[in-house]
Amino acid sequence: MGYFANFSDFINMGGHALYVWLSYGITLVIFGYNLLAIWLKKRAFFTFAKRQLKREQRNYDA
Repeated sequence: MGYFANFSDFINMGGHALYVWLSYGITLVIFGYNLLAIWLKKRAFFTFAKRQLKREQRNYDA
């Protein structure tokens, strides 16, 4: 058998539901923020690199 008798017991987590689910939620928010921050930094870097390359090509052609 499993640790919990039914789904309600699983959600309640033996009386520690607030702590358990809040911990999971905070962890997911932090992971999500980290992924978003990486994606935004990557996008900003490539935007900057494209602009710089265009600027250098313009200066080279002139």
